[in-house]
Amino acid sequence: MIEIEAVVFDFDGLIRDTEWYEYQSFCTLLQEYNVELPLDLYCSRVGDYNGGFDPYQYLQKCVSKSLDLEMLRIRRRAVYSELVPDRLTRPGVMEYLNRAKQLGLPVGLASSSPRNWILTNLQELGITSYFDCIRGNEDVACVKPDPELYQLVTTTLRVSPERAIAFEDSPAGAAAALAAGMYCVIVPNALTCHLSFPGCHLRLTTMTDLTLDEVIAQLPETP
Repeated sequence: MIEIEAVVFDFDGLIRDTEWYEYQSFCTLLQEYNVELPLDLYCSRVGDYNGGFDPYQYLQKCVSKSLDLEMLRIRRRAVYSELVPDRLTRPGVMEYLNRAKQLGLPVGLASSSPRNWILTNLQELGITSYFDCIRGNEDVACVKPDPELYQLVTTTLRVSPERAIAFEDSPAGAAAALAAGMYCVIVPNALTCHLSFPGCHLRLTTMTDLTLDEVIAQLPETP
């Protein structure tokens, strides 16, 4: 069996299924203006906080008039807050976090989202203390699919990227992990389950499919 030195998690859509509820909140907002939001169009922004597709700008173009973008953001956030479950991680996440600690593996978090968003969610879930290193979009010049976030986390944890596993749910995140030289295990969510993830080492439906030990046992000798 290969020797794994660390595990690194994405956040949005992987630890907490924020992405699905984000999409639903945008759908609700746009439907108030009789505008549909195609799933494939929205997915182009998943995993890349600085992605090119902006649902607010898309709405403004569709209605062909100037809208109060700040009021739209306030309304959309209110809808999201009503939709997202309280204190809920995706299935199997807690088992993986606890097992990593039992194995003595440092645990990192690499997300393209802002730090305050990450920390607020981790605090709501009560799992902040599990992470030895947390890095968000303020910490790097380029977010995913650039490998910089994963390179920064593995450097901070003082582990070799070739001996670390990245758990991801988006193509942009997977590309970042692979470019960093890491093992990459895909656990897609309801928003990304129809997407392809070329080059990844393992794909699960949820983390309940395999234990962390079983995941490690199924990885190849080199990334």
